[in-house]
Amino acid sequence: MTSLSMAKAINAGLRRALAADDHVVLMGEDIGTLGGVFRVTDGLQTEFGPRRVMDSPLAESGIVGTAVGMAYRGYRPVVEIQFDGFIYPAFDQIVNQVARMHYRTQGAVRMPIVIRVPFAGGIGSAEHHSDSPEAYFAHTAGLRVVSPSDPQDAFTLIQQAIASDDPVLFFEPKRRYHAKGEVDEDAPLADARPMGTARVLTQGTDVTLVTYGGLVQLARDAAVAAGDDGVSVEVVDLRSLSPLDLDTVVASVKRTGRLVVTHEAALSGGLAAEISASITERCFYHLEHAPVRVTGHDIPYPPARLESAHLPDLDRILDGIDRAMDRPNSLSGVED
Repeated sequence: MTSLSMAKAINAGLRRALAADDHVVLMGEDIGTLGGVFRVTDGLQTEFGPRRVMDSPLAESGIVGTAVGMAYRGYRPVVEIQFDGFIYPAFDQIVNQVARMHYRTQGAVRMPIVIRVPFAGGIGSAEHHSDSPEAYFAHTAGLRVVSPSDPQDAFTLIQQAIASDDPVLFFEPKRRYHAKGEVDEDAPLADARPMGTARVLTQGTDVTLVTYGGLVQLARDAAVAAGDDGVSVEVVDLRSLSPLDLDTVVASVKRTGRLVVTHEAALSGGLAAEISASITERCFYHLEHAPVRVTGHDIPYPPARLESAHLPDLDRILDGIDRAMDRPNSLSGVED
């Protein structure tokens, strides 16, 4: 076991994939000589050369469009979008080409493309540098959408994404880039948790708390805090946003009878809305309370100094748990 940050764990996973398959290539803005804005690809161009780890022009549509052509020729391109808010110029390529090509060609062409996206807030950056655009792509048929929450999962998940014949949006929570954890670099990939599955991180009996990416550790902290107040919280890390592993969430909600979903993206039309609706359909007679959503607000991303008022934090998540438990909360007008 090795102690690695999430950024270093992704770097190690990319290195493993590059070494294992000559058809794997990396491409993006400043990922070669510089090693990327967050240094996730640091050292890889030196090790594998500029024909395998390529610096691209500042043109996201061109980056993804080039990856489509390379996939046609049998390569497995991994492209980096430098910041979440920069993905929109590539939206047309992703939803009209990458997502549809396999279906359009009746299975004759596969698109084994991984699109790495540092996403969400928590680092004090401005708009276009702190967006949470995952719901756009989870809504798009033909794409897999995943997000790791710790170094071990990042190490294995990036390799699984590269090995997949389906296109994968790989959302990396940048607030967790420097968080360290133990990584077993020798564990066989075949023994790892499958890419499309969720995992229960904390067992509980009173309420199910579902999240992904950068808020997973905060959800675990909320479970500890709620436990100190007599509420047993089960934390589910989705890992995969498309497809959703609803079976794991359903099993948890049937045990607890209550659901809270939290993410950084806006409330309206977000993953929390989809999960709440799906669980209501499947678990209506098991629910003791309507599902509760704790999310970012329905506004453009605010200036950095207002970020803390926009993002879910420990107090807001605990308040959501109180709402699900019918305890005094911010909406009840009742104070302790």
